[in-house]
Amino acid sequence: MAEFSFWFVISLTVLSAVVVVLSNQLIYSAMALLFTLFGVAGIYVFLWADFIAGVQLLVYIGGILILIIFGIMLTNRISSVRLSQTNVQQGVGGAIAIWLVILISLVISKTPWYQADAIEPTETVAQVGTLLLTKYLLPFEAISLLLLGALIGAALLSRKEN
Repeated sequence: MAEFSFWFVISLTVLSAVVVVLSNQLIYSAMALLFTLFGVAGIYVFLWADFIAGVQLLVYIGGILILIIFGIMLTNRISSVRLSQTNVQQGVGGAIAIWLVILISLVISKTPWYQADAIEPTETVAQVGTLLLTKYLLPFEAISLLLLGALIGAALLSRKEN
């Protein structure tokens, strides 16, 4: 069952990422990005990086993706139902992507990989949480204020001038 779940998460991530790139509708791309980010969080769970998976859900899905969707909704008129964009360099991007896949495949096939028995970590969140709330509390709060300022600035810039 774990192997089936792994391949389901991988296929969900890759297929939704393809929809993000190839869709002409911005809102469809944003919704496909939601599934892509969920898939990446699922991959982190399979790598036993539960803290990074939680951060992926909270920061990227809960913050960045919502900010992108608000940006799409606030910067365009509500009457323009078919909000779209054009992909003018799909051919160039596709060619570069194919060459990168070939290059990465060659590197993966030629590399002698070290294999060891996997040992499940006992705890991954406690040490990171302790560091975030003690030693790195000031930078953590400074970043949250920076993100809040960026959100307020984006909301002010998207308002209509009278």
